[in-house]
Order: sequence, then structure tokens, then C-alpha cells
Amino acid sequence: MKRVYVVGTTDTKGEELGFLADAIAATGAVVCRVDVGTREATISVDIGATDVAAHHPGGSTAVLGGNDRGAAVAAMGVAFTRFIQSRNDIAGVIGIGGGGGTSIVTAGMRALPLGLPKIMVSTLASGDTAPYVDVSDIVMMPSVTDMAGLNRLSRVVLHNAAQAIAGMAGNPAPAADGKASIGLTMFGVTTPCVTAIADRLRDVYDCMVFHATGTGGRSMEKLADSSLLSGVIDITTTEVCDLLFGGVLPATQDRFGAIARTGLPYVGSVGALDMINFWAPSTIPEQHRDRLFYEHNPNVTLMRTTAQECRAIGEWIGTRLAQCEGPVHFLIPEKGVSALDIEGGAFFDPEADAVLFDAIERTIRPDATRRVTRLPLHINDPEFAQAATAAFLDIAR
Repeated sequence: MKRVYVVGTTDTKGEELGFLADAIAATGAVVCRVDVGTREATISVDIGATDVAAHHPGGSTAVLGGNDRGAAVAAMGVAFTRFIQSRNDIAGVIGIGGGGGTSIVTAGMRALPLGLPKIMVSTLASGDTAPYVDVSDIVMMPSVTDMAGLNRLSRVVLHNAAQAIAGMAGNPAPAADGKASIGLTMFGVTTPCVTAIADRLRDVYDCMVFHATGTGGRSMEKLADSSLLSGVIDITTTEVCDLLFGGVLPATQDRFGAIARTGLPYVGSVGALDMINFWAPSTIPEQHRDRLFYEHNPNVTLMRTTAQECRAIGEWIGTRLAQCEGPVHFLIPEKGVSALDIEGGAFFDPEADAVLFDAIERTIRPDATRRVTRLPLHINDPEFAQAATAAFLDIAR
């Protein structure tokens, strides 16, 4: 039986959690009340804080019984994440909280598969929610008033939240049209290539294109880890440049990790590895002032990668793809890696590109499952898109 998990710190938010759980139960949904507080509960729950805390790698004593509230909240976040991942009866999760509760509950929500209903009613929901949502699909709902006892407004907010999670949990999205989904990465300077690939594959695949802005790559790999993708065409790996050299749209150290973990069919390339992203010119670090720049727009400034940087980028990518046991085919467009890296273009630098290509080919360690193919084409040539499409269809069979 699937249940709606209602989660909060009942040592401080017990009255609100009880009201919310009762409102959800009134819709006919089966409810499971979960306490993630670090002090004594004020209401009866289905799963107590001690049971949740026991999922911490250090056991419940690593979470409960101490005097440092900050440490207890952080430890409970770890425990709740492991707890919620262990459940196989979740129809949806709804949490309530202030600062500590929001941190604990959203930590667990972020670890759940995309598409599973998640609502967080929080005093922090009208501010910067990026640390709580990250690349998940958590719905952040402002509580408006603080959670310090029920009042006429909080009752309405919690009632509406109850109706929302009950509706989501009780009416799941219909099954997809049967097409397998694939992830593709794109930047403005690789748009012709990626658009052409997606156009060629849409009859067979549900093509999900991600903007390679740091969060885009992480979102794509989150889908891969959630078993929602059947393959990846990673034409635009530019986020690695910003990770290694201080740009504003970086990947994380786990870039390509989902490809290694899942073994998904993977076609990659060097899209936009000729650039590091910064905001307006005034924000560029002083040590870069003598570098080659291109003003993409008044708020985004691109810096050309040097041969030395290209070597580090290529080695970083190749080393990680060498850890992949699934089918990998990496394509190298020898005539340029972006719309700016083309003969006559602002970032045209064949020498730097050659260093990049050599570093990738050397460190990826080609073998029966990992192939590298050099093509005498520019990345945005129609023939390159055709080659990438054919490469993916070949390894996806």
C-alpha cells in the first residue's frame, strides 16, 4: 500500500504536522507521520525520530542526545536521507519546517527519484531556495507565517498543501508514450549540432535537451541515476571548463559519474570546451584581465581556454570516461568545437584544440567499449550531427 509521508520536527512543529496529516487523511489518502526532531516529540507519530536516526551510519547516538543543535540537524539530515531511500511504499512526501526542518526534509527529498511528488511547506520558501531544491523537483510552498502554533492563515496554507499532495499522490501522471528518453546537452554555440541530432532522433526517442549551465548537466545526470534515461548524447561538455578554472556555470566533481554508475550508452564530444563563462566584464577576476574575451551579451562574458587549460580539461574528461564500463563513443570535430571556434571566429585556435583532442584520446584509454573518432568537420557541420546520430544508434542497439 502506497502512503503519503508527512515529515517534520514534532518537538517544535507537532501541532502543525498533526493538522496537515489529518487534512491529508481526510482526502482518503493513507498517511505515515514521521518525526525528524532532535528532542522529545509532542504528538503521536507512526515513525519516531529514534527510528529515523538509527539509519545514520553512526547509529542513533550520532544524531540524538547531544547538545549541539547544528550538528544534530546535519546528522538527522543524513539519517533521514538514508531512511527515506529505504522505503518502497511512498506515494508522495510532504514536509513542514523552519530552517532546521527544511534542511533535514529536503535533504531526503533530493535523494528521491524525479517525478515522485514532493512538497516542502517552509518559512524559507520565498527566499533563495536553490540550496534546498538543487536539481530535484521539490515544490517549495511558503508558509507565510512562522510555524509557532496554528492560526487562521496557517490552517489555510496547510489545508491547501494537503490537497496538493493528495492530488499528486492519488493521480499520478499517465505513462509516457512508449518512447525511451535520452538526454542531450546544448549551449548557444552548439545549438545547430544538437538541434539537428534531436530532429533526427525524435521519431524514435523522447529527446530531453539540457542547457549546459552547470545545473543542466546535473539535472541530466540526476535523470540518468533515476533510471529515467536510456542513453546520453553529451555534445556540450563545457561545464568542465568552469569547474576547473573558476567559471560561473560549473559542473560538480561528479560530472560523468552517472554515466559510469549506470553504464548507459554514451556519445560525447568537446562542445564549447573553448570557453570559460563569467558574468559582466566588471566581475572577471583581475588575474584574467589580459586574456582573450568575447562578450556574449551584456551579462555574460566568455574567456578563451588556453592550450594548458585545454590539456587539463581533456585529461579530466578522459580520465572519468575511462571509468565507464558501458558503451562510450567520443567524437572529436577537428575543425572547431563551437560557433566561435571556427576559421575566422573570435576563438579559433587550432593549436589549443589539438592539445585538447590529444589529451582526451590519450586518457580515455580506447578499447572495445570506449571508442574515439576524429572527424575532419566542425561541430556545427550537418555531417557532424549525422555522425553523432549514427554513433548513438549504433551503441544503443
